[in-house]
Amino acid sequence: MAEPSTPRRRGAPGAPPPVPPGDPVALTRALIRCESVTPAEGGALTLLQAVLEPLGFVCHRMTMSEPGTPDVENLYARRGTTGPNLCFAGHTDVVPVGDAAAWTMPPFGGEVKDGMMYGRGAVDMKGAVACFVAAVARRIAGGGGDAGSLSLLVTGDEEGPSINGTMKVLDWLRARGETLDACLVGEPSNPRALGDEIKIGRRGSLNGEIVVHGRQGHAAYPHLAENPVPKLVRMLDRLSTQRLDGGTRDFEPSSLAVTVISVPNTATNVIPAAARARFNVRYNDLWTRPAIEDWIRLQCEASASATGARYEVGFSGTGDVFLTRPGPLVETLAAAVEAETGRRPALTTGGGTSDARFIKDHCPVVEFGLVNATIHQVDERVALADLEALTRVYERFVDGYFHRR
Repeated sequence: MAEPSTPRRRGAPGAPPPVPPGDPVALTRALIRCESVTPAEGGALTLLQAVLEPLGFVCHRMTMSEPGTPDVENLYARRGTTGPNLCFAGHTDVVPVGDAAAWTMPPFGGEVKDGMMYGRGAVDMKGAVACFVAAVARRIAGGGGDAGSLSLLVTGDEEGPSINGTMKVLDWLRARGETLDACLVGEPSNPRALGDEIKIGRRGSLNGEIVVHGRQGHAAYPHLAENPVPKLVRMLDRLSTQRLDGGTRDFEPSSLAVTVISVPNTATNVIPAAARARFNVRYNDLWTRPAIEDWIRLQCEASASATGARYEVGFSGTGDVFLTRPGPLVETLAAAVEAETGRRPALTTGGGTSDARFIKDHCPVVEFGLVNATIHQVDERVALADLEALTRVYERFVDGYFHRR
């Protein structure tokens, strides 16, 4: 693993911020206008640093590298030097806009219509980053003091390979003896309305690839060739129809989804020499990664024994299943959400994965952000009222965290 570049502090302390730090709408708009499609920084981290330093945060910018992957810029900012250290984690990188002509509003415009702000990253998750910064700014302006430290860990690699982002910043923190005591991840956690759900865990995610080898030949003379396609199909059928489990008290059932089937062949009269497939497994707390890999190998071998397939199977992906049990951290956040939204949030573990899968090895972690109905879609958008409400939730949560200790 490559070492990060030397962290550096930029900007003049006390310089006026480029946008009002306590205004989540203005800050969300400014972040949306930074074209930070993974792995481009696009000015988003520079903007955050310019806002955070006048608030008393010491900012470290670092570029992480790994052979064969793009370099990624990250930001770690901390206000205070004593414990406990309450961290907000998020990302400013976004997925591509797709067909820009299909957008009602410019995807990097941050424009407002009918009480909604449009733009890539409005929900996933520049809006939540803006809300947390605004919440901290309001607390500081109101004279609120914290018996400890506040920090932000913001990466530019969450929507990408997730190799040169949060995971390596955490390693950097550990190497310098800096600890996180609790973490809130601002991923969009609500399916319908702000206050619906807090994520207290995630299923593990594992990617797999199978290559079945054959012997190329003419389709009119199949006895002179060895067709790998039917053998691969039978192997995939076995993998995708076997029941992994029925779920647990805290997690939905594990699942395996075949996502790619490819044959390097464009001629219909040629039997290919190889066929490959990729799949993704989401597994609950009945499994560990080694156990799920062993199960997949067992199913592949059973299929190969029946068909005579010559094959290889490999695995990739990072992050195991985890669960943050209800306790002071979860209860403080749930109370803040209920007080500001009037909804008692459900504690859930469904959906995809996030950088919480790395953070859970360092401290307890929970996730709460905006409504996820439009993430990664054309016309991604956020209600201005939700930006204000989430800012109040975060402000109340920070206050509750430090006062409960």
